[in-house]
Amino acid sequence: MGQEEPDLYRDTWVRYLGYANEVGESFRPLVPVPVVWASYGVATAYVTADAIDKGRKAAAAHARDPTRVGVAVVDTFVWQSLASVAIPGFTINRLCAASLALLGSLTRWPLPVRRWTTTALGLAAIPLIITPIDRTVDFLMDSSLRKLYGTPGEPPTSH
Repeated sequence: MGQEEPDLYRDTWVRYLGYANEVGESFRPLVPVPVVWASYGVATAYVTADAIDKGRKAAAAHARDPTRVGVAVVDTFVWQSLASVAIPGFTINRLCAASLALLGSLTRWPLPVRRWTTTALGLAAIPLIITPIDRTVDFLMDSSLRKLYGTPGEPPTSH
């Protein structure tokens, strides 16, 4: 039996493009807002590309079953949108907003120091929030959308 080819969107450096918006939110105190929105564009492009890739793999494996292809695309897109863009973006945004406000009220640090500290806290939080958010999205999808098409766990793949 041959070794499986790595998934470009999950097993390589490309996966980190899904974290672009979290990095953008971390840098929000330091960069213009259009830079933050551009980071969401990168993350959304990653999500869309992964969904298309999973649809192509499902089509290759189940050419006569367009429903499986649709499920692969929708499941991947919804999961990635929640776990890679919406929830972590909101989480880092709120963490950084709260930390900037707290630093402003609890310290006498100059604004540039507070902004850089907030950015560092946001960046440091990214690796800490990934697994809990992924597991929560798995649970939410297994408890809702995936019940409609009966595929618990990871989004459908070509395996």
